[in-house]
Amino acid sequence: MNPAHHRRVALNTNIESAANTFESIAREWIDHNRGHWTPYYLKQVESVLGTDVFPSIGCLPIAMVTAPQLLAIVRRVAERGAETVALLIRQWCSAIFRHAIATLRAETDPASALKGAIRRPKVQHKQALPIEEITTLIRRIDGSKSTPQVKLALKLLLLTFVRPGELRGAAWSEFNLERAEWNIPASRMKMGAAHVVPLSSQAIQVLEELRQHGANRAQLFPNARDPTRIMSPTTFNRALERMGYGGRFSAHGFRATASTLLNEKNYRPDVIERQLAHGERDKVRASYNHAVYLPERRKMMQEWADFLLAE
Repeated sequence: MNPAHHRRVALNTNIESAANTFESIAREWIDHNRGHWTPYYLKQVESVLGTDVFPSIGCLPIAMVTAPQLLAIVRRVAERGAETVALLIRQWCSAIFRHAIATLRAETDPASALKGAIRRPKVQHKQALPIEEITTLIRRIDGSKSTPQVKLALKLLLLTFVRPGELRGAAWSEFNLERAEWNIPASRMKMGAAHVVPLSSQAIQVLEELRQHGANRAQLFPNARDPTRIMSPTTFNRALERMGYGGRFSAHGFRATASTLLNEKNYRPDVIERQLAHGERDKVRASYNHAVYLPERRKMMQEWADFLLAE
């Protein structure tokens, strides 16, 4: 073979291989679907694949990825307690392989062989913490070996009872400490509607302390290993497990705790539900309602913080 021709063939082969890596085809699959997904779901797919999948197999030609390699990934994720994430990874990888098959860049879907490899976890209702245990929880947070950022994040979950993902993705640009407000954009909300979180004086103190640990960061909670990403979805629950709450209380439980206790204290249910950002599926209506009951919510949130941190 002519040497120049051989070099061209080799170059074309390398270019084709680079275009057919698992990561490149996964990103093509994401682009193909982004118009059909909510921003929340899109961010979840990109974050999980980027954190748990691409580092292991992203650079491999997709046709060379094997079922044992995928099994190692999903088992590793499941073993850290994130069985639901492991199941999603298998599901998404299978969809990526099917996309590759449909575009003639793979012949089989090795992820399909992993059905049943990870047992779906028993649904755990988001349990509320009994009122008498709140002081113990705060003391355990303060005395834990977690990083200062994780400790402060758990306190913010307690004080604001937003969803854990909404807190992990928080940016400093969303906060107006002078107005004592956190404005979460619709693109980051599960229900797709902007949400205002009134900030108690205690929450502002936590935020000011947090600022000292990352004054030059755009995000409140960057990933410790890769500051270009946000904190891992499992960080809060792992911290709670190390404090002795494994299997009985999770990061989502802060919301259930607040809902239960505020209802017991006879705050108006509509005000509590609005603060929890529950149930508004009409996006046009929701765009007008994101600040509904704000004066009542301000009062409730300050009284909630006073109750939690009473001496």
